[in-house]
Amino acid sequence: MTLNAELRAFYASRQQQIPAEIRAVMRRAGQELADSGQADRALTAGARAPRFTLPSATGRTVALDELLADGPVVLTFYRGAWCPYCNITLRALQQHHDAITARGARLVAVSPQIPDESLTLTEKHDLAFDVLSDLGSDTAQQYGIAFDLPDDLAAVYDKLGFDLQRVNDGHPRTLPLPATYVIDRAGVIRWAFVNTDYTARAEPADILAALDALD
Repeated sequence: MTLNAELRAFYASRQQQIPAEIRAVMRRAGQELADSGQADRALTAGARAPRFTLPSATGRTVALDELLADGPVVLTFYRGAWCPYCNITLRALQQHHDAITARGARLVAVSPQIPDESLTLTEKHDLAFDVLSDLGSDTAQQYGIAFDLPDDLAAVYDKLGFDLQRVNDGHPRTLPLPATYVIDRAGVIRWAFVNTDYTARAEPADILAALDALD
């Protein structure tokens, strides 16, 4: 089963558990985000990748320049450990981690949540790659993928107990679009996946194909 087939199956089962009024808020917010043109403003292939230095779940600082010194980078943005679609995606990436490193690349994941939350997620899913904290979503802003939740959806997330105020260190409204970039050693984005739909993610097979296409 592909990653997106697994995500669609999860979405279908999840809908039966969510009250109709909450589903309506989620659908409306998703449509508004899609209509906003946010995905079109995101960086894409051919752009230079903005540099960053971010704390990892284990307390180290990780800089893009240091990663690129060793080879290409697969950079993926996710919403947080509270997002089941993100967890499914990170597990799928872990399953392909050996294939990514075999191509000389480094995989890193970035979310707006605090390092403690990232550490819990890393340990829970036994992730072998760096999970970084982009507090305030400054890096996501540079890549053009940060957006603010509308009031009604933020209220829904509060009702569901996600506590984004705490896990995002006082920045509860700003999240990244689902996005994955393949960046070559020169720091140029060579492949990009950006989608306003949080239930859709980059397929690991497409990431591997993009790495294979690098010079």
